[in-house]
Amino acid sequence: MFSLHELGNAVRPRRSDMGLSQATLAHLAGLSRTTVNSLEKGSIKDLSLHRASKLLDVLGLSLSIPQVHPRPARPAPGRSPALDVAARTANVSYKSQVTSAELRDVLVKADVPPRIFANVRALLEDAPVATLARAVEQLHDELGIDRSEVWKNMRALAQQMQVKREIFE
Repeated sequence: MFSLHELGNAVRPRRSDMGLSQATLAHLAGLSRTTVNSLEKGSIKDLSLHRASKLLDVLGLSLSIPQVHPRPARPAPGRSPALDVAARTANVSYKSQVTSAELRDVLVKADVPPRIFANVRALLEDAPVATLARAVEQLHDELGIDRSEVWKNMRALAQQMQVKREIFE
């Protein structure tokens, strides 16, 4: 299971990487800023699963329950790297297709070639935050790029593309 201390330790760095203030995160999750602050400081005494889940959804995180009888770890069959999933998400309904390599370049350089502008805009507007967060993690793991830098690039792209999504404001 999880403790509120562990939850707070997960929330603060993700919120910070995403460039969200405590007040903005609280607003997006339907909580008070005091609740977010108390959680991050480790001083909160109680938080319902429903409220914790709403908070984690905004950050692209989730609660997990370990298996009672865990099996040896092995790669999930057919599991795609995060940038592949993000590229497929960006390509829905578009003739022009963005590759995961192109998406990697866009997120690292914050520069979008005109040919894939609509795809990237759709990704930033519609992709679940968890998809974006996993792409950020992949870039961090593979290229050593600071997570906050990738989130900053996404915010800059969203502003440039006039994406109206609260996580980027």
